[in-house]
Amino acid sequence: MPIKIPDNLPAAKTLEAEGVNVMTSARAARQDIRPLQVGLLNLMPDKQSTETQFARLVGAAPLQIELSLVRITSHESKNTPKEYLAAFYDTWEAVRGRKFDGFIITGAPIAHLPFEEVRYWPEMVEIMNWTKTNVHASLFICWGVQAALYHFYGARRRRRAQKALGVYRHQIKQPTSPYLRGFSDDFAIPVSRYNDIDRDTLPDDGSVEILIDSDEVGICMLEDRARRALFMLNHFEYDNNTLALEYQRDIKEGLDPPLPVDYFPDNDITRPPLNIWRATGHLFFQNWINQIYQTTPFDLDRIGK
Repeated sequence: MPIKIPDNLPAAKTLEAEGVNVMTSARAARQDIRPLQVGLLNLMPDKQSTETQFARLVGAAPLQIELSLVRITSHESKNTPKEYLAAFYDTWEAVRGRKFDGFIITGAPIAHLPFEEVRYWPEMVEIMNWTKTNVHASLFICWGVQAALYHFYGARRRRRAQKALGVYRHQIKQPTSPYLRGFSDDFAIPVSRYNDIDRDTLPDDGSVEILIDSDEVGICMLEDRARRALFMLNHFEYDNNTLALEYQRDIKEGLDPPLPVDYFPDNDITRPPLNIWRATGHLFFQNWINQIYQTTPFDLDRIGK
């Protein structure tokens, strides 16, 4: 089944070229089914790349999904034209009265700041609280995870001596989780972050469970089953060249980044990286969407009740 995205969204051409089934609003209106409502709060500066990455994974599901692009109300983007945002994005203030089957909150390049010093932190707190009443299943990514674990549970993050950058091996800790159905015992995921979650500050009552871990870069994914919330620190959504672009950006900014681990063939930065995480990323998102489909109420108004 196709994914319904805003009409004329540039990502549509990329997705269609890759074989993703994209649906227009007019075509969706003629179908007598309820599409799953999925929201994407996009906190990244390069909004077009990020929305394409997540739409690619969500759009591969065998269900009709309506993807709504959402942005922070109180923050003015410096990297995305106002016209683009006005055409394809709703502010959170505009959608706060809606209910969503699934809602994704991305990372943001502000992990060096204390949470309370982030300009839009008050609105982020409102949004995170809102997910408990207006969203059936939430998926937090990278900085979004750090923010949510801090806000909901008081969990702390630890600054790494050196940025974790590359494609790292990970292991399953909860093999019976429906979100990990079909996963191999050992698999690769792109990582790009300075912060780890301090395990000792996670709740000790078992409410938050580690699903995926790594001996090299620590916790990857956690779950709060009661809240139907997943916390994914790393990046199944990344394109082949995303880490390369980040590496080149860090060099230009004089940050002296480490060479991405197990990324460039033979550590030769002139050779294009191979995507060895794509299949696992698609599997995870299919599992997430299937779990939403199996558990969400048909009547959207019942979400949160």
